[in-house]
Amino acid sequence: MGEFSIGQSVRRREDPRLLTGRGRYYDDLKLADQLHAAIVRSPHAHAELLSVDAEAASAILGVVTVVTGDDAKRWTRPFTAAVKAPVEHWCLAVDRVRYVGEPVAVVLARDRYTAADALELIEVSYRPLPAVIDPVAATGSAAPLLHPALGCNVISDRSFRYDDPETAFASAAHRITVTTTYPRNSGSPIEGFVVIAEYLPGEGVYEVTANFQGPLAMHPVMAMALNVPANRLRIKTPPDSGGSFGVKHAVFPYIVLMAIAARKADRPVRWVEERSEHLVAATSATNRVTTLSAAVGDDGVVTALDWDQLEDCGAYLRAPEPATLYRMHGNMTGAYRMRNLRIRNRVVLTNKTPSGLVRGFGGPQVYFALERLMQRIAVKLGLDPLEVIRRNLVDRFPYRCPAGAVLDSGDYRAGVDHAIEAGGLAELRRRRSEARDAPAILGELHSRLTATKAAP
Repeated sequence: MGEFSIGQSVRRREDPRLLTGRGRYYDDLKLADQLHAAIVRSPHAHAELLSVDAEAASAILGVVTVVTGDDAKRWTRPFTAAVKAPVEHWCLAVDRVRYVGEPVAVVLARDRYTAADALELIEVSYRPLPAVIDPVAATGSAAPLLHPALGCNVISDRSFRYDDPETAFASAAHRITVTTTYPRNSGSPIEGFVVIAEYLPGEGVYEVTANFQGPLAMHPVMAMALNVPANRLRIKTPPDSGGSFGVKHAVFPYIVLMAIAARKADRPVRWVEERSEHLVAATSATNRVTTLSAAVGDDGVVTALDWDQLEDCGAYLRAPEPATLYRMHGNMTGAYRMRNLRIRNRVVLTNKTPSGLVRGFGGPQVYFALERLMQRIAVKLGLDPLEVIRRNLVDRFPYRCPAGAVLDSGDYRAGVDHAIEAGGLAELRRRRSEARDAPAILGELHSRLTATKAAP
């Protein structure tokens, strides 16, 4: 550990440089003769893209060119996805728009204000189509199809089993089930997406600077989309970044988009994401509908789990999705001790922003359902929820989960006991009992609230 050891405070070394304004963020970087980009985005969740007329915008003084889906088809190809299916995701819409905020065209101008003004003169003709945003409804045969060539909206359906869950459920005293709906969520970093792109025609090389979290893993995906060997896409990341929490992984489609914009303009291109763009169209964690059943004894001990997970990845399966669904696959039993496991995973497409990585991706969706199940078991069997948790916790290490993950060490029961003490559970229960025994106080509070609402 060198001069430091576990348990000691470590003095931060990066603060003086950042606090005195000597950090180098992406918007601090400039290229000579650069153009500024602004993106035309779809106002529709689902529509056919009939035409894009950029004539009026191109006539504005200071506008150099406009990039459209025809340019995307000329210089790029659809992004490679983790699931092989007839679904095409381009860096610009080419036939349909499938979520609000999907890029339709890019204006390149001498400054960002001229580019933004020119956006209003781009005439886009749409034919609106029915949209589907509920993942369960999207699986139905009558649901609007996002990608007709796929024939449905379920792009992946896989099942797994470990040990003998069927026998465990058949012999269990109880089968207890909970259905949870985990919502979409995201983070909003202080610094949004920034891409600076340049095309070097003599070498056939794209040079890009972007605030990309994890560029190495996605480099082949971007190179393939640009139809160039990997060594002809050079990506740089400056030393400082205004936050990410996984969200900036989703900048890669814009890297491809700005790369071909620079190629068409034959000049360096700079794009700085607006806050409103980020909130509408950047990325979010998946929303998931989970039905989870447990084979349970009268004592609350679980012997098997049966997962049915429906993962909503939005309009396109954007790499590395469905990573959110499978990142936790090896530990679908969480901190609990059981040998029998059955899992069904479905990935559905809906008219929402394509999902991506948000801090802790995959974990919250699993643990939310699993812990709600433990609570439901306690309620159904009339047991203390904390006692149900204790009876099922892994208590010997290392422990290999049925789906393959290894829990190497820990004392989970001691952790529960510490949380009870540090959280003041006894005091909270005492205050709850007092409140329940004092209905007059609650009645008075209700009367005050009612009077307040009725006041003019």
